[in-house]
Amino acid sequence: MLGRGTSPILAICACAVLSVALFRREAASAAHTPDRPNAHTPLLWPALALSVLAALSLLALFAVDRKLFDLAALMMKVDLFAFGGGFASLPLMLHEVVEVRGWLDPKTFMDGIALGQATPGPIVITATFVGYRVHSLAGATVATVGVFFPSFVLVLVTVPYFDRLQRSPLFQKAVRGALTSFVGLLLVVTLRFAHAAPWSPISIPLAALALLALQLKVDILWVVLAGGLVSILML
Repeated sequence: MLGRGTSPILAICACAVLSVALFRREAASAAHTPDRPNAHTPLLWPALALSVLAALSLLALFAVDRKLFDLAALMMKVDLFAFGGGFASLPLMLHEVVEVRGWLDPKTFMDGIALGQATPGPIVITATFVGYRVHSLAGATVATVGVFFPSFVLVLVTVPYFDRLQRSPLFQKAVRGALTSFVGLLLVVTLRFAHAAPWSPISIPLAALALLALQLKVDILWVVLAGGLVSILML
């Protein structure tokens, strides 16, 4: 479904809708737990204040520097649709940063992912690398804030209704479909990176050894560092 001209967001939404339509309810809902929205209602006010602050910040960026505005809006969109963890952000970033906007080439984007793995923090910190390459330190700051901000606000908003969402068959099916879509999206990313990688007689067994190390539960930090060291010495 995902071609070079197709947005991953479209694929995610389509899978969520199909999941709601096709998946049958497999088990009865958990025992009813009364909602207690009033206990968490104060969280909504900080969320509202942060949302207003974000909107004003975006307006300021739009007026001052359109590229910073585009960067902030892009990273916020990535965060909103990256269900299931940091790796889910990679297909969205690849599509927007490399294919749509052309800010980075595939090889540079792969370097950013490797750097994100070798440094402390989640893989989504690759957004900081992208922001720096696009607009130096200001871009790195804007991208980092943008890629974490929406999920933080959504947590504040949904906490009062989390029990209700967990019991909702429609919500569960939609989330299942969205998470399933990322299996295919990550496969597409893997194939595109494999096509862009500079293969050589040495890099092929090196890639195989890295895959074996990951299967043996070796910390990915050591895999990345070892791969970089071998590349410096032999490639």
